[in-house]
Amino acid sequence: MPKPALPLDQIIQADCVEALNTLPEKSVDLIFADPPYNLQLQQELWRPNITKVDAVTDEWDRFNSLAEYDQFTRTWLQACRRVLKDTGTLWVIGSYHNIYRVGATLMDLGYWILNDVIWVKTQPMPNFRGVRFTNAHETLLWAQKNRGARYTFNYHAMKALNGDLQMRSDWEIPLCTGKERLRLNGIKAHATQKPEALLYRVILSSSNPGDVVLDPFFGTGTTGAVAKKLHRHWIGIEREENYVRLAQDRLDAIEPSPFVEEVFVFKSKRDRPRISFSSLLERGLLQPGQKLYLGKKGETSATILANGHLRVNGHTGSIHQVGKALQNGPCNGWEHWHYLDETTGERIAIDELRERIYAEKEV
Repeated sequence: MPKPALPLDQIIQADCVEALNTLPEKSVDLIFADPPYNLQLQQELWRPNITKVDAVTDEWDRFNSLAEYDQFTRTWLQACRRVLKDTGTLWVIGSYHNIYRVGATLMDLGYWILNDVIWVKTQPMPNFRGVRFTNAHETLLWAQKNRGARYTFNYHAMKALNGDLQMRSDWEIPLCTGKERLRLNGIKAHATQKPEALLYRVILSSSNPGDVVLDPFFGTGTTGAVAKKLHRHWIGIEREENYVRLAQDRLDAIEPSPFVEEVFVFKSKRDRPRISFSSLLERGLLQPGQKLYLGKKGETSATILANGHLRVNGHTGSIHQVGKALQNGPCNGWEHWHYLDETTGERIAIDELRERIYAEKEV
């Protein structure tokens, strides 16, 4: 029996679980989910100037009990797990109303949480009644399908996006406002439309061009819009017909810039072909009998053997094995072992010699 086709770059108008169950197993690289938050609002909200707040009062956010919401959460997360590749990851966003219940269910189902990321809203809605702190953030959980499996994380791309500083888990991003906010007759088309800047970080960090990004609560299509601009395939699932129309119009209007590999693809060191330590000896960059030093200033040194192993204090093995034994902990030998530059007297990490070989291969 032939497998069902994957509806790439399409919106499926249906209940999310029903639609997910029609998709092939292990076919999706990344899932971003913005489910109902179960806000349980009991009354209308008004500002001090007697104007009504556009709060979430839609039918899709109404549940009769926490138990009903928990079952809903478990069902859609199970359906997502089935279609997610073993190397895939899932992002889910929520507020204090639901994110802790979602997180517990994620873990119960076998997902492994990699990070929780705080979206710090730079212009949050005030607490008009003055009875609580202003809710100025939402939480995103990033989880992999199988603990320990290889997954996509474009670390260096995110570092570059953050001014060449390691990207932190607190993201200061404005709310979706202005021209980006979709409106119908001057009224917000969707109460919880997310800013594209938020999805830009999610999709850039944890997928690659050509990957399949799925959103089971598609709404007005922010996930699809950003995925299209970044040359990822996307699949949207949305139950409400009016949202489907808005999202489709929005996506049809997007003309992504032409795909150029060096613009959209960011390869990490893990993606490069392996270079062995012995290659440094074969190319004459290091010599048998030469000393390597553990750290830039430490006194410990090891002798390079002709077979590419190191020997020191009764320890013999690879640059990683010997370093681990000496440090009583994990060791990336390429970064921890240094050679002495005889011209400058400076200790330089042997990783710089490996980079020379990579540079030669790229020419």
